[in-house]
Amino acid sequence: MSIKVSDYVLQRLRAWEVEHVFAYAGDGINGLLAAWERADNQPRFIQARHEEMAAFQAVGYAKFSGKVGVCAATSGPGAIHLLNGLYDAKLDHVPVVAIVGQTDRSAMGGSYQQEVDLLSLYKDVAAEFCEMVTVPEQLPNVLDRAMRTAYAKRTVTAVIIPADVQELDYTPPRHAFKMVPSSLGLSSYAPVPGDAELDRAAEVLNAGEKVAILVGQGARGARAEVEQVTEALGAGVAKALLGKDALPDDLPYVTGAIGLLGTRPSYELMQGCDTLLVIGSSFPYSQFLPEYDQARAVQIDIDPFMVGLRYPFEVNLVGDARETLTRLLPRLTRKKHGSWRKKIEKNTARWWEVMERRAAVEADPINPEHVVHALDAVLPDDVILTADSGSAANWYARHLRLRGAMRGSLSGTLATMGPGVPYAIGAKFAHPDRPALALVGDGAMQMNGMAELITAAKYWQDWSDPRLIVAVLNNGDLNQVTWEMRALSGAPQFLPSQAIPDVPYADFARSIGLDGARVERPAEVATAWQRALAADRPFVLDFRVDPAVPPIPPHATLDQIEAAAASLVKGDSDRGAVLRQGLKAKVQEMLPGGHD
Repeated sequence: MSIKVSDYVLQRLRAWEVEHVFAYAGDGINGLLAAWERADNQPRFIQARHEEMAAFQAVGYAKFSGKVGVCAATSGPGAIHLLNGLYDAKLDHVPVVAIVGQTDRSAMGGSYQQEVDLLSLYKDVAAEFCEMVTVPEQLPNVLDRAMRTAYAKRTVTAVIIPADVQELDYTPPRHAFKMVPSSLGLSSYAPVPGDAELDRAAEVLNAGEKVAILVGQGARGARAEVEQVTEALGAGVAKALLGKDALPDDLPYVTGAIGLLGTRPSYELMQGCDTLLVIGSSFPYSQFLPEYDQARAVQIDIDPFMVGLRYPFEVNLVGDARETLTRLLPRLTRKKHGSWRKKIEKNTARWWEVMERRAAVEADPINPEHVVHALDAVLPDDVILTADSGSAANWYARHLRLRGAMRGSLSGTLATMGPGVPYAIGAKFAHPDRPALALVGDGAMQMNGMAELITAAKYWQDWSDPRLIVAVLNNGDLNQVTWEMRALSGAPQFLPSQAIPDVPYADFARSIGLDGARVERPAEVATAWQRALAADRPFVLDFRVDPAVPPIPPHATLDQIEAAAASLVKGDSDRGAVLRQGLKAKVQEMLPGGHD
């Protein structure tokens, strides 16, 4: 019995153990939709509210499952809508395969409706592999290479299938000239550097007296080995945001996040070290790393194209983090934990005291740092956290201590708005037995988070643990940009661009069968978290928070923050003086003693 091309596509995805395809319908993939019906919805078609959200859900699924995320969309506008989510995957090195429709072959080149040159459009985002299927015999090779390349290179690949090709009878490639056979599967592998390079790296690390380690998401599978290396070197460990869950935050030498959204002890760690070891990170902001003539440095990364980019490394080790560290450990000379290690641990403990003080500062109506700091104490052991771009990412980075099996991620490199809620939905399909929590700003919530609550309402009863909590930091302001304007441009706030409406997010959630609560007083925060964590369905917490709480960079001084506050004066000196004085008082309470 013959099958159609569309049937074979789903059959091959099942053979690759793809269980979910995040998608949105359109006539450019009508053939595939009909095949899904014939295949009893296997792999399962997960209907997002928008193609961009489908792509974000595929990214979230891939980040938290370790499997390839697959998304699908129609030709023209559907394929275009996928792009932002696909770029998020590409820049964060996440394996995602996009399957997109195209107009019939007979109409190509005729300026036909929804005809877009998808091969050109996807040339950059799917640079490692992007192919259009024009005859059935291409299918096994094209689909297998898309999957294999996405896995092997941790990137985006794309398969374009014209609508008329989807309806053709499938015929396999023959044993003939210009036919390309194919096979399934990709074995696991772990490249390692050679002995000579490992010896060079050990020499650099053994010579150092003040060793700093920076880990990223590439170190996630090497937690035990990173801990052993840290103990051997008497080092401290800072974490790039994508590596926030690579090492527990309750270890005394883990200084937390690094960069503009990072912590003071991470900044001090890099300022004071004489040796740097970077593991599985392409953290881009070199100004937060040691001065170029300050430290000898070693990098470990599995991707040869990502080594040597951010710092003048003396040794670049290309290899799997776990296997490389396993081979490096016997070469290291154990250092005595002296004043350097004690200073790191003291600074880190002091930082968490400062975070507690900052969270306790009064605000109008609620300090957003209090909201997130209160969450830290009640995080479930198996929670999956997502954060959206904006000021929410600051509080995620600084106040939440990931411990044990907790997972967390955000849009690290693209830093796009909007993935917080769809990431969490993708996480729920990867781990339906674990609670997921998205920390988002009101800008991102209005951009697309509210619509994706409808997706959660459609599917939540399929999850064995129904908890998906969306916490909205509702301040009526596009807050991160507002503070960037003040700090970088000397502009107080351009209200037509920054002020956004107050929306009853919890009411909306309840209107579609979910639950929620609006929280307007600090005394209600802890109870609200407990209520959401005990809910029997997805829950939206609408926290009314103060937009005047500044996301202070870790290296900021009081003078610098006062200069940002001075920008508030323009056009209204009396009002500006009041705001300036209030902000100064607030910052003096928040900054650690001796750092002002």
